[in-house]
Amino acid sequence: MQRLRVEFTTEPFDLDEAPAHAVVAREVIQAADLDAVDVGPFGNTAEGGADAVLTAVDALLRQALGAGATRVSLQVNVIGEAGTTGTTGAAGEDDK
Repeated sequence: MQRLRVEFTTEPFDLDEAPAHAVVAREVIQAADLDAVDVGPFGNTAEGGADAVLTAVDALLRQALGAGATRVSLQVNVIGEAGTTGTTGAAGEDDK
């Protein structure tokens, strides 16, 4: 089974306090059955098995849009096979 990495942001931005849609999106990702989660003010990243990531992305989209997001930008990369040691970056990243 493949391992995936998802990177996402929700909009509109509010620099003074996290909007409800951003909080909901982070809560969904943090509660998901994922191996690695990194949340930040301008972007979020999570990794895990393909089924877990895709399930989390479905919930993320539905709940963030339901909480007022007007745009969700995301990128999903295959980073390796489940059960392998370590992860590899997207095509060409490891060569930099």
